Amino acid sequence: MCETCGCNITSGNRHLLEGDGPLAHTAGGREAVTVLKGLLDENDRAAAHNREHFDTYGVLVLNLMSSPGSGKTSLLEATIAALRGDLRIAVIEGDLETENDARRIRAQGVPALQITTGTACHLDAHMIHHALHEMALADLDLLFIENVGNLVCPASFDLGQHRNVTLLSVTEGDDKPAKYPVMFRAADAVLLSKADLLPYIEEFDPARATAALRDLANAAPVLELSAKTGEGLQAWLDWLLAEVRAQAERRASGATARPRLQPDGQWLHSHL
Repeated sequence: MCETCGCNITSGNRHLLEGDGPLAHTAGGREAVTVLKGLLDENDRAAAHNREHFDTYGVLVLNLMSSPGSGKTSLLEATIAALRGDLRIAVIEGDLETENDARRIRAQGVPALQITTGTACHLDAHMIHHALHEMALADLDLLFIENVGNLVCPASFDLGQHRNVTLLSVTEGDDKPAKYPVMFRAADAVLLSKADLLPYIEEFDPARATAALRDLANAAPVLELSAKTGEGLQAWLDWLLAEVRAQAERRASGATARPRLQPDGQWLHSHL
């Protein structure tokens, strides 16, 4: 986490550092490291609490991550339209400012809650926890969290989700998994979005993007799709429905699921 982008302190975790918050006073000598580690630990506790809520109600929660403009909201619009009547869906939208994306989702007839993060370039578990007070989880099968557009920080914060989905637009370059390894190691599925543009972008090779992902020891499925034309959308819907069924089975057995972890079993805290 860094000082320039503001991601170390968010509206969700600021209370931990103020007044009598548990991180308001630290031992001398290593204050910065102590505070950063404390914030991540508190985030993980809040994430575990969120996940318990989701599991209690049997809701599958997916964290959508990508760079800005990769088509996350367009994908959600197409997904909601395709699954209307089959699944009860809601969306939490994360952006620095505006409710633009939430309005687009509400126009599809599903609940959408906007979180504006101000200077923070990611969502955190505390923000999601506050949002849950405004959502009727008992009425949902599937909750999407559309994270702030950013290929760095969002991958380092557990929100309580069950799966991470990373979008890579074909307009971005097929070397992105190699350039942003933390984000793509964390992915449980990678979607090559705007695939309808592939005939016009010779520089992007889906095979190279997949190879870069495999070089990170990530065997997650890589799906080419276009929210605009519907090309490849069925494979994405099949993956989603399989995950919803798996969540129902986990709930019946009292189990849960977490997104991809590092080999040592720890959450992907890339900034420590």
